[in-house]
Amino acid sequence: MAATLPFLLALAFIFFTPATAQKQTNITLGASLTPNTTTNSFWLSPSGAFAFGFYQRGDGYAVVVFLPRTPCKAIVWTANRDYPPVPRNSTLRFTSDGRLVLQSTEAQETFVAIPRETAVSASMLDTGNFVLHNSRRDVIWQTFDLPTDTLLTGQHLSPSQQLYSSASGSDQSTGLFRLKMQKDGNLVQYPVATPDTAEHAYWASGTGGVGGNVTLYLDNDGSLYLLNATGTYVNDITASRGPPKEGIIYLLRIDPDGIMRLYLYMATQNAHLSEIWRSSDDKCSPKGLCGLNGFCAMNDLNPECKCLPGFERVNPVNRTSGCGRNFTGDSCMRTDAAPRYTILPVSDTVWEDTAYSVLTFSTNEECQKACLQDCNCEAVIYNAQSCKKMRLPLKYGRRDLTNANIFSIKVGETGSNGTGANGFMPEGKKRPSRRDILIAVASSIAFAIVMLAVSVIIVHRNRVWVYERSPKEGFLTTIEDVAPTSYTFEDLKKVTGNFSEQIGRGAFGTVYKGTLMKNQHSSKAVAVKKLKEISSDGEMEFLAEVKTIGKTHHRNLVRLLGYCHDGENRLLVYEYMSNGSLADVLFKAEHQASWEVKMGIAQNVARGLLYLHEECETQIIHCDIKPQNILIDDNMQAKIADFGLSKLLKPDQTNTTTMIRGTRGYVAPEWHKQRPVTVKADTYSFGVVLLEIICGRRCVDSSLPEEEAILEDWVYHCFQAGELDKLVHYQIIDQKQLERMVKVALWCIREEPALRPSMRKVLLMLEGTVDIPIPPCLTSFPSVI
Repeated sequence: MAATLPFLLALAFIFFTPATAQKQTNITLGASLTPNTTTNSFWLSPSGAFAFGFYQRGDGYAVVVFLPRTPCKAIVWTANRDYPPVPRNSTLRFTSDGRLVLQSTEAQETFVAIPRETAVSASMLDTGNFVLHNSRRDVIWQTFDLPTDTLLTGQHLSPSQQLYSSASGSDQSTGLFRLKMQKDGNLVQYPVATPDTAEHAYWASGTGGVGGNVTLYLDNDGSLYLLNATGTYVNDITASRGPPKEGIIYLLRIDPDGIMRLYLYMATQNAHLSEIWRSSDDKCSPKGLCGLNGFCAMNDLNPECKCLPGFERVNPVNRTSGCGRNFTGDSCMRTDAAPRYTILPVSDTVWEDTAYSVLTFSTNEECQKACLQDCNCEAVIYNAQSCKKMRLPLKYGRRDLTNANIFSIKVGETGSNGTGANGFMPEGKKRPSRRDILIAVASSIAFAIVMLAVSVIIVHRNRVWVYERSPKEGFLTTIEDVAPTSYTFEDLKKVTGNFSEQIGRGAFGTVYKGTLMKNQHSSKAVAVKKLKEISSDGEMEFLAEVKTIGKTHHRNLVRLLGYCHDGENRLLVYEYMSNGSLADVLFKAEHQASWEVKMGIAQNVARGLLYLHEECETQIIHCDIKPQNILIDDNMQAKIADFGLSKLLKPDQTNTTTMIRGTRGYVAPEWHKQRPVTVKADTYSFGVVLLEIICGRRCVDSSLPEEEAILEDWVYHCFQAGELDKLVHYQIIDQKQLERMVKVALWCIREEPALRPSMRKVLLMLEGTVDIPIPPCLTSFPSVI
């Protein structure tokens, strides 16, 4: 009986609060709000402590409950927090049929509240709860039932309910951390998108196993506690701060840094929130704060995210983005040179134990050597003769001076330059002396002069060999490592047998197979593309574009070998790709590739686009990424074709709508809206192609059932339902890799270009180097047909 007395007192405080807390503002049917106005952008509670309405978010607005008297107008609840911000011309309308909806001329109608029955009025209460009433004045919907990152006085967190941190102080979309009231009675903090298991937890109430129906309450005396279904206290997380006082508001929030904090606010004053309790004083304790392959270290009183040696920040302005390698692993299996790796200890750091192999060695040096000899090993943890081999990505890194483990990371020698990514020298390695540096520089200069002289001689001889052609030889030659060769139209008629063997046709022109003689004894198959009418008003523009394309050299781009600019004839000569296009691989049963080959193709295409967007001399937007423009060589490596050709065509030279470049089904939404087109248009097209690679079918197939006809819609439905096996016809493949590929594709096809990842980020996500957030809901994905 004694145990239930505090519970009864708590109920008394909740239900018999001062009269001002029970006042409410009556909002009638037909009422509306508009953003960016001083008098009609929100509805106030009677005391003015809380407001419900529009709040500026980036270039748009969100619908929130906030504290209007705080200097920064602190937000305590957000509607549709992971939806894009709504435009300035939006209206929040309490419709005559009892719906609370957002309407605008630029977007479809969006529900803010979905009550269980027809609403006839609404109220913004002084408790911070926004409610809808039926005709009997019953509450049929309330924000207290749908908490986001904050718990207010009188609100509770029921079993299985969660709070999710915001992405940042200015971005209320879902962040990195969550607080869950578990069914076993334990209140636990985890990173998002992780199982509810101990290895992912970083704070807990320690009440696991006390029984079901345990609920978290925040009382109006400032106490935070757990009660079970019988009204018995399970745990006092914070103590009472005395009898409730009018005008004092308490709120619990899981902040963007992952720490749970209890705040006090004087509602009668224009004051900041005052922190009165926090779940941890260690700001590096939240797991995943620094993203994948990064670790958290305290710098005075502030957490600082660092990258491992050989790694760089994925996004320099976002510490949670994690770190990616600044070298590639392509050379691991090569045996034609000395080892290309070293291994460096990173002292006093701890990581999630995801070892795939555990060996026994008497020294750390033996453990490190074993990792260097294993291509799968990318890091090791050594302690008391135990050697644990690990793969990337590494999670939950943080500095811990009490840690007894020795952690070491494998680093590509070309990427590390002898130092770690944080500027420190590897342990046990001395800095070179000035004399050593001078000797090394002098040797490098001498070697460079010799190599330059040799190169000049070789190029000169080759040029002489190329251009000293005798008519009686009867063959054409080219030099592939200098520049695209200029051919006459008659030359290419001979090469293609008077254009007798057509191997492809597209928006840019027709492709013919040809044979180019390398010398008197050998030949090379080529593809000759005969361009349609081009946009150039003179030869200079055409030649300038050919020069730009000719300077692009990447293993995942089809090589331009030559060109023809002869009168009205414009032709391009490319390397021949023996395995056809990705369309053949995906859509023809006799060419079906394995899952591993398809995943390799996806990464090949991403690398090619990354080069076009960021690494070549002139940035190129492809504008027509589709399976037909992705060709496959002898080794099943993918190469992008037709890059840069969109600039050679007239604006109306397309196989879809006027002024839109690209192919039906792959065109980014901004083309239709006549908005500026950036490299993110290619990202969208890549996302569609990635879905086709995953599923082995076309993006639009009217022969399938209606729910499966649009690939994007069907994929997202399967993703939400946890039925990804349907996408791959129940093949036995790596489920984590499948989920990762689907999430990457869904992010790429976001309607808003700014929210799509760059191709550099896409490649890192495909490789598994960086974590991938849960994609937003389907309403952000229009069906592009």
